[in-house]
Formats: sequence, C-alpha cells, structure tokens
Amino acid sequence: MFKEFDMIKRLTKPAAFALTLGVGLPALADGPHSLTGNLSFTNDYRYRGVSQTFKEPAIQGGLDYSHKSGFYLGTWASNVSEAELAGANMEWDFYGGYNASLGKDLSLNVGGLYYFYPGKDKATYGFDPNTFELYAGVTWKWLNVKYSHTTTKWFGVPDSTGSGYLEANATFTLPGDFTLGLHYGYQAIAGSQGGVKNDDYADWKVSLSKELMGFNVSLAYVDTDIKSTDSVMGGAKNFTKGSKTRDLADATLLISIGKSF
Repeated sequence: MFKEFDMIKRLTKPAAFALTLGVGLPALADGPHSLTGNLSFTNDYRYRGVSQTFKEPAIQGGLDYSHKSGFYLGTWASNVSEAELAGANMEWDFYGGYNASLGKDLSLNVGGLYYFYPGKDKATYGFDPNTFELYAGVTWKWLNVKYSHTTTKWFGVPDSTGSGYLEANATFTLPGDFTLGLHYGYQAIAGSQGGVKNDDYADWKVSLSKELMGFNVSLAYVDTDIKSTDSVMGGAKNFTKGSKTRDLADATLLISIGKSF
C-alpha cells in the first residue's frame, strides 16, 4: 500500500468510541431507542498501528443509534493525511449490525463497516481507498475477539479482496478507577504484487484510561512489526510528505481526551 500506493488505513472497529468530548444531544423519549454521540482529540490517529495523519493531531467524532432488540447503526469521522489517502483529508465511516446475548457474560456482535473518503482523487493517485468490511466478534466478560474481512480491495491495494484482520482485546478495572486495555491484532493482506505475496503484519497496544472532571483521558503505547522491506506496508516506515519524511508505523505514545454525550 505504501511502496506502490502511498496510503494507509484506520482502526478501529464500530464499537464504543471512548475518549470523547462534546455537547449534549436532545434526549430521546423513554423507550426502545438510544442515541449517543462522541467527540475526541488525540495527538495522532493510528489505525491498526499505522498513523493516518502523518503523526499529527486528529479530531474525531461520531453518532450511534441502537435499538433494544440488538440492532444498531452509526457513523464516525476523523481528519486524515491527504498524502496517504488519495488526496482525501477526511475519513467518514458508516456501520451497522446486531448484538446478541449468547448467555451469561457472553455476547455476539456481527455487522458491516464502510470506510469512505470524500474528496479522494483516484485519477491522480491511482487507487481508490474506499473499503467495505464484514465483521464478527465474541465478547466474554473482559475479553473480546473479533475478525474483519474485506469484500472489496483493501484500501485500494490491487488483488487484495478478501484480506482479514484478527484481533483480541482485553479490558481490566484497576484500583483508583483506572482502566487497563490490552490489544493485539494481525492483518493478513490478500494477494500479491509482481508475483510476490503481500506481507502480513501485527500491531499491539497497551492503554491506561481514567475519567477526570467529566472527561475521559487516555495514555497508550502503540507499535507494529512492520519492516521497511515489506511489500505493501514497507513504505510506511519511510513516508514522505512535502519536505518531511516520517516513520508512520513506529512505536509511539498516544494521548487522547474526550467525552461522550
């Protein structure tokens, strides 16, 4: 994606977008419907371990609707680096799915997520980053395991339809109302380029968060095992924008602050 197609992509899953900041929404009448929103600030937007903002700050926010039956819809957006994502400076996600209880402390979440980049310029950059993923995840108490599968090209990489991302996430409550988060993910990129199979990579994250004065504050360590010789993601290790060159997949500390409403 980088050596041949200067672009990278975001994370996240359609789930609790914690670390958010905002003003209140009109309350829904008591009933089966729920509407929540969020707005957050972070010093870098990392998607599956790789910066989407050229290691610069991001403002992010979204809206989520859910029904007591388990069905939900949502949208989420963030600024991104146009140099990485076909000239687009915004990522706008749309998702929907179904949450089902499988018994005590066990639940299933299935759905789809569309990554949309308004303003992208395929003619100039040579690729279309818009991507659709189907996902399924199981949560038991403090542990979540989830798999995401692309039904389109993986953010514009040729011959990459059917790429998959497997992740495990664990959350623990610590003394002092701190929350410890642990994440490990493995991105398998389908296909090959010039007869060379696309390299897979892993990412991991350790975070510590706490609510302070009504705001959610988080500090996280993020890293990947991407190498400069990797066939697709190698370019992220030495990515140039204008006169600046940065390693977009190196270890870093993320600071986020926000509030849901």
